Amino acid sequence: MKINDVILRAAAKIVVFIILTFAVYLFFSGHDGPGGGFVGGLMLGSALVLLLLAFDIETITRGLPIDLKIVAAVGALIVVGTGAAALIFDKPFLNMSSFKLHLPIFNQVKISTMTLFEAGVALAVFGVVVTIITSISKDV
Repeated sequence: MKINDVILRAAAKIVVFIILTFAVYLFFSGHDGPGGGFVGGLMLGSALVLLLLAFDIETITRGLPIDLKIVAAVGALIVVGTGAAALIFDKPFLNMSSFKLHLPIFNQVKISTMTLFEAGVALAVFGVVVTIITSISKDV
């Protein structure tokens, strides 16, 4: 049975953009306030879940260029890698440090290992959440 859900699909396209923008904001505001990689990853996952509700699962999975289990694994590797990188410099595991990088447009940008750690957490959470939701939805 095909349900006529034109309004849901039209609204989902707009709301997903808003959710993705808010997810990026939450990711970058995680150092000084509530948010960070976990919340940003959950928001990214919720945007994809909204698309799954508005469209069918085959359409969404065809639109995803990569397997989300690989995204979750890469995120976990980044998390462990940023923690283990401190051991190379004879620092405790998960010791955070920062450095400045000169970029052509942005001039000097301060890069922290905390940002890389949070990016890994966001990728892992996003991959796991969407994999669980798609696995459950295939059974229904």
